[in-house]
Amino acid sequence: MRSTPTILHLDMDAFFAAVEQASKPSLRGKPVVVGGLGPRGVVATASYEARVHGVHSAMAMAHARRLCPNAAYLVPRFGIYRRISDIVMALLAEVSPLIEPLSLDEAFVDLEAGDLAGDPRAVAERLRADIRAATGLTASVGLAGSKLLAKIASEQAKPDGLVVVEPGTERALLDPLPVRTLWGVGPATAEHLRRAGILTVAEIAQAGEPELVRLLGKAHGSSLHAMAAGLDNRPVVADRDVKSISVEDTFDTDLTDRARVRFEIDRLADRCAQRLRGAGRSGRTVVVKIRRYDFSTLTRSETLRAPTDDPAVVKETARRLAEAVDTTGGVRLLGVGVSGLADFTQEDLFAQAAQSLREADPGAGQGGGSGPQAPQELPVAPPPEPERAERWLPGQDVAHTEYGAGWVQGSGVGRVTVRFEVPADREPGRVRTFAVDDPALSRAEPPALTGPPAPAGRP
Repeated sequence: MRSTPTILHLDMDAFFAAVEQASKPSLRGKPVVVGGLGPRGVVATASYEARVHGVHSAMAMAHARRLCPNAAYLVPRFGIYRRISDIVMALLAEVSPLIEPLSLDEAFVDLEAGDLAGDPRAVAERLRADIRAATGLTASVGLAGSKLLAKIASEQAKPDGLVVVEPGTERALLDPLPVRTLWGVGPATAEHLRRAGILTVAEIAQAGEPELVRLLGKAHGSSLHAMAAGLDNRPVVADRDVKSISVEDTFDTDLTDRARVRFEIDRLADRCAQRLRGAGRSGRTVVVKIRRYDFSTLTRSETLRAPTDDPAVVKETARRLAEAVDTTGGVRLLGVGVSGLADFTQEDLFAQAAQSLREADPGAGQGGGSGPQAPQELPVAPPPEPERAERWLPGQDVAHTEYGAGWVQGSGVGRVTVRFEVPADREPGRVRTFAVDDPALSRAEPPALTGPPAPAGRP
């Protein structure tokens, strides 16, 4: 534990939803929910205006719609979220070189590793002001002598605040909090503690380490007792090593056609390989995740002879793993991942040779000699591309040759409704409706959040 509050935890406020509100003048001050919009979609982020109605992250989207039917429900736009995140992380780097990102919108910063000129509180206030000036968004900050307390302080600061935990005040902050506040206390541990009559952090401390060890085991009990006393000596670790890269999709209706399952596995494998290459990494173990119609979840993995970032190798391995799983009853979710990451790629010449042979002779590798050959599968055509109406999803950025930049408010029955506005507009933009196949309408890149005000008289 440090004697001064020089560990900073920053958390952007309702990040995805806040970016959408900043991008769309008509949504400012109104409830916004971002996430999957299908029947099985899940809330990623809800604005504070939606949270007052009970909407929160990880909630089923269908439930959110019942709680807050008048909210704007939008698909995520990860491209602009990453762009804003890069701006925020660059501002953090100006404060200290020792940054531990936790997600796009959250990070720890060790102020002692930087040029700490002045009081930590002043540094935090200046940082929050710089973020607001650069992005138009707000951030909540906690300052403390440990990561545990800084994280809790930033939660207390929400929204758009700063909480500093001065030395000697740790127990005053921790004691009244529920046990779930502490790291490592999930639903099962919380229930175990509840049965023992332990509901708050103060009661954890009062129980004593021997009793916690008896209830939870040596490692967990001792760790929990230390955290309840505010003790946490974990350092801020920059560039935490990512252990795996994966992608997954949940489908609105169960997939029962094996050809469709194969097509989706191929698509996910391509996306996973793209992320690998984008991160400059390669991996040795390919993992496939399959959640079936009855919610049973299976994972299958295969370790390669050498790290790879080759999309063909990832795809072939993922397809082979998926084929070994019985999916005839239906599939709710599919995922493809790669673990055992490395910073280099050692090309597997044998795999490449086998792939070349298969491309030259589709029957090669299915057996040899005069034995019976497995029937050769005919190439499977991918499922037909969705109708254009399905591609106009609420929140997407579009451009019209006459009316300029805007975003999709909704679509259906052959029509798409677009609101034409950009972040710099002072007033909400106008709404117009088009046929879904209008050639003048196209997808567009998200506009920058900051910049000079747009001229008056936009359509």
